[in-house]
Amino acid sequence: MQSTDIGIDLGTASILVYIKGKGVVLKEPSVVAFDRDTNKIKAIGEDARLMLGRTPGNIVAVRPLRQGVISDYIVTEKMMDYFIKKALGRRTTFRRPRIAVCVPSGVTEVEKKAVEDATYQTGAKEVFVIEEPIAAAIGAGIDISKPCGNMIVDIGGGTSDIAVISLGGTVVSASIKVAGDDFDEAIVRYMRKKHNLLIGERTAEDLKIKIGSCFPRQEPDYMDVRGRNLVTGLPKTVKVSSEETEEALKETTAQIVDTIHSVLEKTPPELAADIADRGIVLTGGGSLLRGLEDLIASKTGINTMTAEDPMTAVAIGTGKYVEFLAGYRED
Repeated sequence: MQSTDIGIDLGTASILVYIKGKGVVLKEPSVVAFDRDTNKIKAIGEDARLMLGRTPGNIVAVRPLRQGVISDYIVTEKMMDYFIKKALGRRTTFRRPRIAVCVPSGVTEVEKKAVEDATYQTGAKEVFVIEEPIAAAIGAGIDISKPCGNMIVDIGGGTSDIAVISLGGTVVSASIKVAGDDFDEAIVRYMRKKHNLLIGERTAEDLKIKIGSCFPRQEPDYMDVRGRNLVTGLPKTVKVSSEETEEALKETTAQIVDTIHSVLEKTPPELAADIADRGIVLTGGGSLLRGLEDLIASKTGINTMTAEDPMTAVAIGTGKYVEFLAGYRED
């Protein structure tokens, strides 16, 4: 019997598990809630996310991954073990799976090793660690084995990875710790400064998803935002427009555009010509921010499009990477 191939997108914000032949079978927030007194895990995933910012003193909800890197090794290992078992159901008793896990392109060898060890601890037969942009490119349906330049911008929760890929490998890449979480933080800061209103991370994320924009729109959208008035200390509701979110996200999105610019500057001319021809492909949850395509296109002059399902592209690509490697070895 063949062993199962599993791809894991180990994200700062959420974890996705892809199983060969089944697609993405699990998508849950990478949050773990545990009891400080007994050191026992209380909840993992969505159940734990609901506890963020709402727990009594002895229970803490944490994200064991910071900016795409393991910050709490033991908790990450337990979390991965839980998700793999949940995704496989009762099939774990048969054969040990081959697991591919993706990491941001800027991680060190030590950080890679930590991911590898944590994955072996969950009972994997073989572990492949793959860089995020390559996984994103495969998941977005790009044939990366050809000698042709493709530019991928993967904006996750904790990191944004920008890479030029050709012949199955990365030619030029950059990884910055500015992504979806920073969009939320920028909105929180703006609301505090402009409206004297204190809002939580989840409210900021809601605002970003519903009306957030980073490029001028024809018709502005509005949303009522509830928070705490910093002057009176009482709850207050403020009407916010999409134009304000554009103002709030200006600096953060500019950092991503600048990094794209610097990667293009380092790209060999032949590949740069390919990219000008084929355009830039966006993946990752952060790429769903309205106006991002237009912003990048207007600053680089290169046609920019978002992958079909940007949220799952990395997970699908990670799973397919095992098959891609098998094909590569047989040649």
